[in-house]
Amino acid sequence: MSTALRILLAVQGTGNGHLSRARQLIPHLERHGTVDLLLSGSQVEVGGDLVVKYRVSGLGFVFGKKGGVDVGASVRQAKPFRLVYDAYQIPLKQYQVIINDFEPVVALAARLKGRTLYGISHQSALLSPHSPRPKGIRAPVAEKILRHYAPCTHYTGLHFESYDHYITTPVIRSTVRALRPSLQNHCTVYLPALADERLIWHLSQVRDLQWHVFSKHSALPYQMHNVWVRPINELDYTESLAGCVGLVTGGGFEAPAEALFLGKRLLVIPMYNQYEQLCNAAALERIGVRVLRRVEENFSHQLRIWLRERPLKPLAYPDHTAQIVDQAVGRCLM
Repeated sequence: MSTALRILLAVQGTGNGHLSRARQLIPHLERHGTVDLLLSGSQVEVGGDLVVKYRVSGLGFVFGKKGGVDVGASVRQAKPFRLVYDAYQIPLKQYQVIINDFEPVVALAARLKGRTLYGISHQSALLSPHSPRPKGIRAPVAEKILRHYAPCTHYTGLHFESYDHYITTPVIRSTVRALRPSLQNHCTVYLPALADERLIWHLSQVRDLQWHVFSKHSALPYQMHNVWVRPINELDYTESLAGCVGLVTGGGFEAPAEALFLGKRLLVIPMYNQYEQLCNAAALERIGVRVLRRVEENFSHQLRIWLRERPLKPLAYPDHTAQIVDQAVGRCLM
């Protein structure tokens, strides 16, 4: 295949998982040509190893501090007219291949300009009726948002299991694949929708181990009692994950997938009223992962129960990133 291809990779910037996946996709895309990166949203920490050519506001949500989305901040941040303007400004004519990880601006641009758009994302997997849904919850509006937020012409969906013909297992970071897991005397915590103070109050009551909290709300590291708080940093987080006895995290996709791959004890607390995370929690419960709906007064007691449970066996997620990329590039050139 020609190395003269120009490739645009569009990435949603809500959380850090999308950007972590982009780091895995880009080297394989570069085998086919030159890659430009577009990033939208504000809830992401961009590492110095990535060059972002286009930065747009997009249409995402803002993490709150009480276990859910900060609706007010999300509404204030939304700029629908700016989204349409940005969609018209993106020079799609320059690119033979356009790959999208649940990014709405490029999805709109491709639709307006009649371009083929290949989606590689976890959210693509949720378009299948075979992907798990939370029991007892009907969410027609959320389902419509999933379908129309960033529509593509073709998809590869990523999920904890292959629930449909176009769904495959997670793209695991190469740094995580290279880890040699150990068991040290700490738990890793990534709950970006909860305030540090609230977490510290609960975690410090479980005193027989340390807690490594990675925070979106603190710019400086500090320690209180047996709780160690740090800003989100990929190197520190990966090191903590490698040695932890367990991971306490939200209902996202990449963090639970990495814990399952490493065979770490896993406790998931989905953001409330966040449908995608509730779907992920339903899928994880099928696998045998413990899920809590809220952080309540008895949270420290729940943590002690969880720490006595036996972790699941590591899930042998194969590295199929090259095949996913080759399929996407081939389809875009058809």
